[in-house]
Amino acid sequence: MHHAISIFNAAIKAVQPQQFIPRCMQWKDGLYIDGKKIDFAGRLLVVAVGKAAAAMASETEKVLNEHINGGLVVTKYKHALPLKHLQIIEAGHPLPDENSVLAATKVKELLDDLQENDLVIVLISGGASALLTDLPDGVTLEILKEIADKLIKSGADIAEINTVRKHLSDLKGGGLAKMAFPAKLYSLILSDVVGNNPDVIGSGLTVPDTSTMAAALNIMEKHQLATYQHLIKETPKPGEEIFHNSHYLLAATNEVALDAAKREAEKLGYHTIILTSAASGLVQDLSMELVQQAIQYKGPMPACLLMGGESTVQVTGKGKGGRNQQFALQAGIALQGHPGITILSGGTDGTDGPTDAAGAMMNTVIMQEAAALRRDAATCLANNNAYHFFENTSGHIMTGPTQTNVMDVMLALIKS
Repeated sequence: MHHAISIFNAAIKAVQPQQFIPRCMQWKDGLYIDGKKIDFAGRLLVVAVGKAAAAMASETEKVLNEHINGGLVVTKYKHALPLKHLQIIEAGHPLPDENSVLAATKVKELLDDLQENDLVIVLISGGASALLTDLPDGVTLEILKEIADKLIKSGADIAEINTVRKHLSDLKGGGLAKMAFPAKLYSLILSDVVGNNPDVIGSGLTVPDTSTMAAALNIMEKHQLATYQHLIKETPKPGEEIFHNSHYLLAATNEVALDAAKREAEKLGYHTIILTSAASGLVQDLSMELVQQAIQYKGPMPACLLMGGESTVQVTGKGKGGRNQQFALQAGIALQGHPGITILSGGTDGTDGPTDAAGAMMNTVIMQEAAALRRDAATCLANNNAYHFFENTSGHIMTGPTQTNVMDVMLALIKS
């Protein structure tokens, strides 16, 4: 099982800010981003939002240092790091809270009255949508929490959730770029969505919104949220002048994490195949897909099968868990009679749902450990209580906050 953890940790290490920020940004005879010199003569401001915001900001401070004229970092509770030049606020995730609203207010104040010769660097990572929450006319924090909670528990995917969020905000869906205009804007984006679409990541704070009001209305109706449809508003679209000075760079993705995982697995002696970096859909379907691939595998041994992406969970029970623990538990039930297979599913951010676990591993040994503790797998699965199933077993993966977020890594180790 330690091989599975080593492979997972290698994936996380490859997409941490200390790896990708120095590669993307340097200060030589001026500022260079993605190898191109960024000319500006005014103020240099930094806004960082997301689960990886503090680490991204810390690495950015090392590059820019005293050239920073101000800025704000918004991240999840217990994810803060010491910073020299930037203020930091911890806020609610996956549901916004009062600090999320305070952070949005401070970002608006920071971007007020920018000039054409100013430069704003925006560091975006997963979780930004909840962590930075403004309240347009008629919208309350309670309304946004109810909408987000229903969408998350219904099994809506991140594109659907963020389509709604964008149309209930002045900052999301390109709104931050609108507020920063006419200053130059450069975003470094850590992707936590399948397909790496920048207008879905963090609800597209700095890029044109390609989703529509009609789509947002349909999603709300589909998930019994029609009561709030009157609050939906239009967002800035491609081609608008406010985006002429706005640029972005995908700094790291799930593909980078999977490549690193593959190298580590091969170093450990496994014949390794990356099945996909775009896994999406209901957790039970993705779990069964990986289990079946592992059971039916006929290639060189030992083997490692890798998947990246993000599943969704329809929450019908009242237990404690997250999609990765649910994934592993579902796999464990299906793996009975297959002692040579270990399944791991973990969130690269180190937190799976509202728990302190990154995810879980599963094989017949862990199933036996849980059985000795009188844990029934089927009952825990039905009640969305995977955390309890893995508690006090060797199956839980505990990394703590990793200061990165490129969705999930799922793997199967197969030994003859």
